[in-house]
This record gives sequence, structure tokens and C-alpha cells, in this order.
Amino acid sequence: MPKVLVVDDEAKIRDLVSVYLSAAGFEVGQAADGAAALEAVLAEPYDIVILDIMLPGIDGAEVCRSIRKRSTVPIIMLTARADELEKISLLEDGADDYVTKPFSPPELVARVRAVMRRTAAADGAEHVHVHGGLWLDTARRETKVDGQEVVLTAKEFDLLVTMLRDPGVVFSRERLLEAVWGFSDFVDLRGVDVHIRHLREKLGDDAAAPRFIETVRGVGYRVRKDGG
Repeated sequence: MPKVLVVDDEAKIRDLVSVYLSAAGFEVGQAADGAAALEAVLAEPYDIVILDIMLPGIDGAEVCRSIRKRSTVPIIMLTARADELEKISLLEDGADDYVTKPFSPPELVARVRAVMRRTAAADGAEHVHVHGGLWLDTARRETKVDGQEVVLTAKEFDLLVTMLRDPGVVFSRERLLEAVWGFSDFVDLRGVDVHIRHLREKLGDDAAAPRFIETVRGVGYRVRKDGG
């Protein structure tokens, strides 16, 4: 049974979300603040974390950054603010998706299910990709560059796998958004750019002289056909 950690300082919201997730077949854990959330993530493995940004003590953004230093578990942020800068900031902190309050519990469950489907599909591929200095194992979701392990978030890994399956093929931001997030209206196109930038940084890639990921101006991105 997939395990979901729900982090929110409002007990009513935690309980409401837990009821819907439990009815959908998920095992649910709860945390009321940032410190408890970090303790829970370190204590046992979760398949996804639903994290409110407004938390007492350690706020959700800091919790997200701390989790990212230790784990690639998918994170869905709950936020009361919906402006573009806020959304980009959440993605920069390592979030995979976000839901704006007030939200519909069935919609949140749909988001969680979508993440689980994509993770299961990637885990079931059981295929190793080798492309120049890049090495990816889609079953173990592991990445190496020149033999050195690189820790990627779930979305960064999925972006790289999507492009690596067709080296030299240009992927528009819209196509990457649909392939990786699954719902093209949930994340704006700049979110793709944010993830690509983080992916490049972790791969040691230089946008000005790319070894792995090239920008095709006005179109999108591609993995170099000749490998890095």
C-alpha cells in the first residue's frame, strides 16, 4: 500500500485529506509542523509527501529543501498564494507539484495518483540507459555521470529519461510538461526551465557549452545525439 505523509498545521485539513487518501487506498501518516515532518521522512520511507508551505517553526519551503538533501521522494506543496513567483520558488526549492488553497480533496488525490502512476511506470521499465558519460537505471532510478552518482529529484530524473530515450530529438516545453507532469495546466512552462536548470547544475553541464542537454532556441531542449 503506497504511503503518503500529510504535513499541515491545521488538524482539520490533515484529517480531511487523510480520509480521502485512505478511501483511495493509501496508507497515510501525519505531521503538524516542519520538525515532525523531517523526523517522519527520516524514520520511514514514504512514496509521496504533501507539504503545506505555511508551517510553524520550520516553514514548508525549508522542509522541502531539507528533504531534497536526503531524498528524491515526490513532494506536492500546498500554498495559499498562487502568483507566478511563488510557484517558481516552490519548484526551485525542489517541489514536484503544487496545489493552491482552498483545494478540492478529490483533485489532490488525483494529483497523488498521477505521481504514483508515473513512478510505477518508470520503476517497471527496468532498463539501463548509457549515453556517453551518462548512465541511468530507470528501475532503481539511479543516475551517474562519468561513474559518479548524481542525486536527482523525481522530476529531474523523469525529464532526463524522457529526452534520453530519443537523443537528438527536440522536445518542446509543452511536450516535456505533458510527458513528465501529465497535466499541462498544473505547472506553467517556466517550471520546465527551472527543472532543466537544476538538472544541468547537477550533471555539471554548462548551458553555454553543453555536454549533455542543448537548448534549441525558441523550441525547447534535447540531449545531444553524440553523447557527452
